[in-house]
Amino acid sequence: MNRLLIGCLLFLSSLTVPAVAADNANDQQIGMVTGSRTGTYIQFGNDIAGVAKAVRLDILVKDSQGSIDNIKRMNSRENAALGIVQSDVLGFLSRSESPEMRQVAGRLRLIFPFYNEEIHLFAKKSIQSFSDLQGKRVAVGEPGSGNWLTAMNLLQITGVKPAELLNLPPLQGVTAVLKGEADAMFYVAGKPVSLFTKVGNLIDRPEFAVMLANVHFVPLDDPRMLREYPVARIGKADYDWLATDTPTIAVKAVLMSFDFSGKQTPYFVQRCQQLAQLGQVIRAHLGQLRQTGHAKWKEVNLDEKVESWPLDSCSRREPAKAGGSNVDLTRELEKMLLNQQEWPGRRIPAA
Repeated sequence: MNRLLIGCLLFLSSLTVPAVAADNANDQQIGMVTGSRTGTYIQFGNDIAGVAKAVRLDILVKDSQGSIDNIKRMNSRENAALGIVQSDVLGFLSRSESPEMRQVAGRLRLIFPFYNEEIHLFAKKSIQSFSDLQGKRVAVGEPGSGNWLTAMNLLQITGVKPAELLNLPPLQGVTAVLKGEADAMFYVAGKPVSLFTKVGNLIDRPEFAVMLANVHFVPLDDPRMLREYPVARIGKADYDWLATDTPTIAVKAVLMSFDFSGKQTPYFVQRCQQLAQLGQVIRAHLGQLRQTGHAKWKEVNLDEKVESWPLDSCSRREPAKAGGSNVDLTRELEKMLLNQQEWPGRRIPAA
């Protein structure tokens, strides 16, 4: 078994698969796991929480360590019913040899797609195609990060096997490529990325200009990748030190949840109703979000298709009318049956 597969399996084995949440949960607040405290994901989460107040939907926005962390927390007993993740997390989990992880993937549902994050494969010019990474030293990011997830996914899709995977954060990864200590590095972020903008400043320093002349972005246009990733480009308009455009692919940031439509327990009914409210309020306030929210809202198309992701049905339903909540009726019925309480005008006989 190759080192890449072993590494993926070891990491996946650290993800436990407990119940999604306690069925008797009674919390009206709905938790949303996002990303780092300074990242775009948490800003999107705060924007959503702001407009959700219009329908009295209380969303608790939580920071996280990224997509894998979000999946772990959503699949625990934590109040984390929603999450913003990279779209390729589904393919990553679906290809796992772990039945438990494939089960997790089967419960994920897409609420809305958000915006693209372009995949930058920064490398020495001797790396002309993705297959050239075979037998090379490749910086894939820190385990569990978005960069790591996408790198692992693309290597699995193509069957390419680097000689060494370097778990370096983006700045160290770029430095390693420039110094010849790595052959390539992955970075997933919406262009233009300030790190690569700053790389262009090296051209003004003779001692660094030689380094810059020997690096580029590798084309990502393998048909196997295009089955899961949308097409994108990186070019001079993004980084003025580039001479030509390079085809690449993008990861879509998506809002997702587990499938709460499959059971009629009070907890699942409650969450499904909340998702119905959420779907309606985001659509109704999309114009406001584009005007006052994060700049990336201007790129959002709520009806854009994301390959391989099943749509969430709860968020596409009409919310129940106020005062006639199915959740409240179900909970009251179960409480009366359990406690043998008296109904108005009659008594339920003991079993």
